[in-house]
Amino acid sequence: MELKLIINECKQQKLTAQKCLFDELAAQMFLLCKRYLKTSSIAEDAMMNGFVQVYKSLLKFSYVDDKSTVAWIKKIMVNECLQELRKKQSFLTIASNNKVDETIDNTVFEKMSAEEIYKLITILPTGYRTVFNLFEIEGYSHKEIATILKISEGTSKSQLSRAKQMLQDLIIKNNTSYATKSK
Repeated sequence: MELKLIINECKQQKLTAQKCLFDELAAQMFLLCKRYLKTSSIAEDAMMNGFVQVYKSLLKFSYVDDKSTVAWIKKIMVNECLQELRKKQSFLTIASNNKVDETIDNTVFEKMSAEEIYKLITILPTGYRTVFNLFEIEGYSHKEIATILKISEGTSKSQLSRAKQMLQDLIIKNNTSYATKSK
């Protein structure tokens, strides 16, 4: 079924359309929630709450195209994840003075599967992971992240920098077969 038609039928509160929308996007939205939240059960709860918010908000939503509709739903899911993290006060920042003497060859990421990269992102501490996801994957600016997370722009920038450094460390530590070079 076409997404535009599904959305229109969801606005009429047709359960079959709501199920169709859920079936169409659940796997993608679950992975999005799992990038932010450590456990599958918490990610699933956030996703389910996100879909409830989607259904509640559809009357105010104007369909433009599929891409913007999915982006709107993703934004709701991200907000649900952030709300869950706030409940647990999980935005602790971690200082790290460890500098690695190695850098990763730029072709390393091309050699890694999406699943390998995803797993490394989920290992990051919550603050690093959240800022990394918001900036690198969702495309938020540091100013927007600072507002959303109620942190300074400088904290957002440092958390992103530390997240990237930690990802680099994890790649070097866990993937010795990948080419590395000294600085």
